[in-house]
Amino acid sequence: MSNLARKMQEEQQLQQQTQQIQAPKKIKSRKSWLSPGEKILGLAFTGIVCFGAVQMVSNQAAIYEVNKEIQQTERAIQNQTKVNGDLEMQVSELSTYERIKAKAEEMGLKFSGNNVKVVED
Repeated sequence: MSNLARKMQEEQQLQQQTQQIQAPKKIKSRKSWLSPGEKILGLAFTGIVCFGAVQMVSNQAAIYEVNKEIQQTERAIQNQTKVNGDLEMQVSELSTYERIKAKAEEMGLKFSGNNVKVVED
């Protein structure tokens, strides 16, 4: 019985080998996942997305530069306002009556109450 089973097994193996040899090999045609039109559309879409990203980054850089210039200008305005305030304070200190009187006497002018005239608008 074992011989019979063995013969059957050998015959099956022989048949399988002959089928493999006789079966013509199929040439696999590679079918593309995307058609050429879809590839072009995908490439165009990718290009547009990349261009948009670059444009956004360049706009943000330009906005950053403008904001930086605005801050520098505001800082310069604050500094000039401070200088103007200091100069106004110096003007008010230098235009006091006592200082003007002292400078006038230093230059040889005499203060006389009789010579003072009040001018009204």
